[in-house]
Amino acid sequence: MLGAVKGGVRAVAAFGTAKADSIFEIGSISKNFTGLLLARMVAKGEVKYDEPVRQLLPEGTVAKPEGSEITLLDLATQHSGLPRMPDNFRPANPNNPYADYRAENLYAYIGKHGVAKTAAPAFLYSNVGLGLLGQALANRAGKDYPALLQQEIAQPLGLKDTVIALSPEQEARFIPGHDADHRPAHAWDLVAFAGAGAIRSTAAEMLTYLEAQLHPDKFPVLATAVAQTHELRADADAGMRVGLAWLYVTKDGYYWHNGGTGGYSSYAFFDPKHDCAGVVLFNTTVGNSFADLLGAHVRQRLIGEPAVAVYR
Repeated sequence: MLGAVKGGVRAVAAFGTAKADSIFEIGSISKNFTGLLLARMVAKGEVKYDEPVRQLLPEGTVAKPEGSEITLLDLATQHSGLPRMPDNFRPANPNNPYADYRAENLYAYIGKHGVAKTAAPAFLYSNVGLGLLGQALANRAGKDYPALLQQEIAQPLGLKDTVIALSPEQEARFIPGHDADHRPAHAWDLVAFAGAGAIRSTAAEMLTYLEAQLHPDKFPVLATAVAQTHELRADADAGMRVGLAWLYVTKDGYYWHNGGTGGYSSYAFFDPKHDCAGVVLFNTTVGNSFADLLGAHVRQRLIGEPAVAVYR
């Protein structure tokens, strides 16, 4: 699936067995939703950016360190120092690897690892960090992450198919995933890591989400929080900075994130300077490099630049 919007004009194209309302796993693009949840709860006075994550975990989960400790902002900007994955991640089913990793497993890991922060942690992409942030925000809100997502983002934006748990009707529109060899792949169920990659959505609803990034003022309930997610707060990899989970390409002035699960690949971007955005959704693990390449091609076509060649 390809979806694009420029100047308020939308287009969605479906290929193969996909239909306009097909639901895909968006993988790590979910991290941007978690960043928006953080900004939303800050705007409502429910949490603070500089609040230690330790204070949002069950009492006794992890000891208070002597020096600086990991904050909610550190988690959202990938500057917590936490590794990509925890060392107690041992899937019972490799085809659905996150299904049996629950909050108690995450808490056990954090309790052992600790929440001390080095003086100047570098950018380090961490599923642990965003999974922990999602769990911590859910704890403070007194509900699970799927319910928090619905309350704070999906409902205000009118997103009915941007969910974690699918209804029977949505299951019928959930396009089957495939691995890199085009064999059927099991859907992924993320529990403790929901904030890092559990969301499912459609191309049309992702465009609504991206339009909210381009024009927050059109969605007044979320406007302040959306704008906060775009504030560039730290360095990322070469040539990039990072907001609240959104990566920003300094040279070209656009925000992006990608995602991949066992049977799906995705890429999303929005370009405020050129008032355009796009999303690429595959029901195959094609590798983020190809999803990114196609996303770059779409952006360049939208802004009138020579587009990178795409071969597959």
